[in-house]
Amino acid sequence: MYSPDRRDFLSASAAAGGLAFLGNLPPVRAADARPDPDLVRLDSGIEPLVRMLEDTPRDKLLEEVGGRVKKGLAYRDVLAALLLAGVRNIRPRPNVGFKFHAVLVVNSAHQAAMAGPDNERWLPLFWALDNFKSSQAQNIQESGWRMKPVDEAKVPPTRKARAAFVAAMDDWDVEAADVAVAGLVRSAEAGELFDLFARYGARDFRDIGHKIIYVGNAFRTLEVIGWQHAEPVLRSLAFAILKHDGKNPAKEDLEPDRPGRKNAERLKNADVPQRLADGSKPELAEELVKLLRTESADSLGERAANSLANGVTPRHVWDGLFLGAGELLMRQPGIVALHSLTTLNAMHYAYRTTGDDGLRRFLLLQSASFVPMFREAMKSRGKVEDFGIESLETPDDSSRPKDAGEIFATLSKNKLSAAQKAMILLKANPAAARELTDEARRLIFLKGRDSHDYKFSSAVLEDAALVSPAVRDRFLAASLFWLKGTGDADSGLVKRTRAALA
Repeated sequence: MYSPDRRDFLSASAAAGGLAFLGNLPPVRAADARPDPDLVRLDSGIEPLVRMLEDTPRDKLLEEVGGRVKKGLAYRDVLAALLLAGVRNIRPRPNVGFKFHAVLVVNSAHQAAMAGPDNERWLPLFWALDNFKSSQAQNIQESGWRMKPVDEAKVPPTRKARAAFVAAMDDWDVEAADVAVAGLVRSAEAGELFDLFARYGARDFRDIGHKIIYVGNAFRTLEVIGWQHAEPVLRSLAFAILKHDGKNPAKEDLEPDRPGRKNAERLKNADVPQRLADGSKPELAEELVKLLRTESADSLGERAANSLANGVTPRHVWDGLFLGAGELLMRQPGIVALHSLTTLNAMHYAYRTTGDDGLRRFLLLQSASFVPMFREAMKSRGKVEDFGIESLETPDDSSRPKDAGEIFATLSKNKLSAAQKAMILLKANPAAARELTDEARRLIFLKGRDSHDYKFSSAVLEDAALVSPAVRDRFLAASLFWLKGTGDADSGLVKRTRAALA
């Protein structure tokens, strides 16, 4: 775990262009850290730091945290406090998105930090701290919601906690789920909890994938900050997963739930093997890209199930889905298409993480059904271009770019041209993929303004290393349609910090 000391931080500050925060602000008083009986109790070791994040004004928070870091505050403690401040102060309703991105983006910022150069690793986390204060203010304005202590009198005993949780989630019963998850966290292993939450997070298409995205990000962050912080995080997660639009899905046949119900039924079919096979059919990826242009969610779920039944390696299905989602982004570089990729990233993470083979098959079928649903959702968001991912291939490679810098300079002017240049460069020099991803991440550090910049870049740059080599170049090139170019404006946060320290 990276935990820089004073020398590391000052070196990073100089390299990053001015994040050596100055000033000797007064420390948090002991009285300021006393527990509020109306708030969920956090681990006693982290509570004072969380309170500091909650109570410090936005225009002073980065300087306060910077001062503490120079005195020895560890990266992991800041990460933990940031996640816990988010789940305690930001309600994941009416949408698991919007202001709640302050919570959803914590792991993405951490991923970006860990993948970036040593002397820039604080930048994403400082951005996320500022983003939390913005969302906290919005939450106060909208409702003033804060997470309350669990009703201990209703928490089920250990032997009944799992059954109570499953029943509550199946019934979409928020109050029952809240007390059940508290009992379950106190008794279950992390792997068991992950499998349960991954299945429920992937069961419906509401909020364009944010439920399974939250599952992945919550558990990934808990792996870093420690399981002692799990209870409030998973209470928030259960509350988010149970979001619906008024009608109880347990009692209705609603469109967002149909793929999950049909895919669960398919997996009961004796023709689908109990364990995933290992048959090679790389051409399936190309076939799926074409099918994803027209076929329904139900049809794609069926085709994925048939592929498994015929012994096709699941990786070929994933490759086709990633390419198809990349094509959606090319056709409409916007919020809906963006989430087709971040959702696939979360689904694929859950697929790689679980040890339950039945859950893995369910996640794969759900992913196949979700991509066409993203395609249909795009139609209400404006023009959808009719070109396909094959347009990345150009017969003329005489205009081969000299390096990744030329590609990102072009990106600010013409996305398709930049993606085509990337394909030419990657074909000529496969090792250039590292140069391309490093520059993409550096530009996010400097120019990222929105949670989606961090969520998207962390997701696609991770997935680019996981897809098959045969599809990697096209996937990475298509991802440029939502990355930052060198001509894009610098982040207001970077400008603010540099101006404050000039």
